[in-house]
Amino acid sequence: MGQNIAPLITVVIVIVALIFLGIFFYFLKVWVRALAAGAHVSLLNLVGMKLRGIRPVLIVDAKIMATKAGLVVVTNDLEAHYLAGGNVGKVTRALIAADKANIELTFKKACAIDLAGRDIEQAVRTSVNPRVIDCPDPEKGKQTVDAVAMDGIQLMAKARVTIRANLERLVGGATEATIIARVGEGIVTSIGSAETYKRVLENPDMISKRVLAKGLDAGTAFEILSIDIADVDVGKNIGAELQQRQAQADLEIAKAKAEERRAMAVALEQEMKARVQEQRAKVVEAEAEVPKAMSQAFREGNLGILDYYRFSNIKADTKMRDSISGMGPGEKKPHV
Repeated sequence: MGQNIAPLITVVIVIVALIFLGIFFYFLKVWVRALAAGAHVSLLNLVGMKLRGIRPVLIVDAKIMATKAGLVVVTNDLEAHYLAGGNVGKVTRALIAADKANIELTFKKACAIDLAGRDIEQAVRTSVNPRVIDCPDPEKGKQTVDAVAMDGIQLMAKARVTIRANLERLVGGATEATIIARVGEGIVTSIGSAETYKRVLENPDMISKRVLAKGLDAGTAFEILSIDIADVDVGKNIGAELQQRQAQADLEIAKAKAEERRAMAVALEQEMKARVQEQRAKVVEAEAEVPKAMSQAFREGNLGILDYYRFSNIKADTKMRDSISGMGPGEKKPHV
């Protein structure tokens, strides 16, 4: 029985030894590199990183960079930042760059900036070496900021804004797009308050001074160092165009009112014609009643035969005289 167990124990020991040797040689290169750089990390810690789903090489490389730069970084802090989804390489390089530039930046703050989605390495570079951005942003498709002075002349301006990253406001601060929008708004306001476009052309720095004095970097992740007007061009005469459009609109209104009055006059004329026809119809109707009245007078004895003949003779005599004089019935003879 004991003879059968002994080989089994030997096999188990050999397997365990091979596992330990495999683990040792797997982490040997990383462990030796960290040890040689003075950034000691134990083998058990390296094994623990692997079991926790952390790439030991990233943590060791970050710690070696920090150690060689004279910074003290705790391995557990690097692991925690990696597990939180951060970029330990960028954070370490940012800490080194900030230390060389005498910028106060703690590991905790750098991790917070990185986890907020900001490029901490680029932010430190921008803080050391200010960056220039264009206003408006050419990538958005607009090349100039257009505004109209008080005299109605349009001016088209371009500005270049020098900014520096503010690490204290980087978490929660507004981006470059906000600065570009604020600067553009300030340019429009400054040009719009100018009495004449000539004043702006003579002193374009008046725009930058007014805009810079408004503190447009408040609440942003950057600090505005300067605003320089790169170019100012004269555009359209907006005031004249507006007056022309107003005159055209007034003309159209006048035409519409005139057409309305014409239509009313035509309607009134048609109404008067209708009234004339109505009155003529009444006259014809009244004339038609004359024979009836005469017949009634004959029947009642109020009109005799001689009276009727006299009336007929007078009527015929009047018609003859009118024909001789060349005038129609009812017309007046002109005075000589």
